[in-house]
Amino acid sequence: MARKPARMWRRLERPYTRKEYIDGVPGPRIRQFDMGNRTASFPVMVTLVAEEAVQIRDMALEAARVAANKYITKKAGSSNYYLKVRIYPHHVLREHKMAVGAGADRISQGMRKAFGKPVGLAAQVEPGTKIMSIWTKPEFFEAAKEALRRASQKLPTPTRIVVEKGAELLKGKV
Repeated sequence: MARKPARMWRRLERPYTRKEYIDGVPGPRIRQFDMGNRTASFPVMVTLVAEEAVQIRDMALEAARVAANKYITKKAGSSNYYLKVRIYPHHVLREHKMAVGAGADRISQGMRKAFGKPVGLAAQVEPGTKIMSIWTKPEFFEAAKEALRRASQKLPTPTRIVVEKGAELLKGKV
């Protein structure tokens, strides 16, 4: 069965997170939350911030993480950055399978307001929520910004890139 389009899950709804009461909740598809050099301290911190309230599916978070990590690793090397995904997909997405497909409304009405079975997880994000951050050295600041820009292309919300730490080191670059 085909996956429903992502626009169906963007709207915020009441959080549904009690996994101990739900049978068959899939695990989060995001593999790692911390990448790069975890032990070093870096003077520059760049963060990707959401501008709208939205639900971000775990698959979109994983795609954004892979895009950012691949780019920053290629440009800065694996020991010159630390990338952290700062949100976790808690909300369980549900789908009433009978209502899927073309012409489903003509066949039958089915159960009105049916509860649905769990099909995935999403992180509920408010405006101003920090989605992911990269700590790095000043010489890799532009690469970190580009990595976050590439990650933002995978997300269903407009974002902005904020320099949270080390702006004084980047006088001509910000």
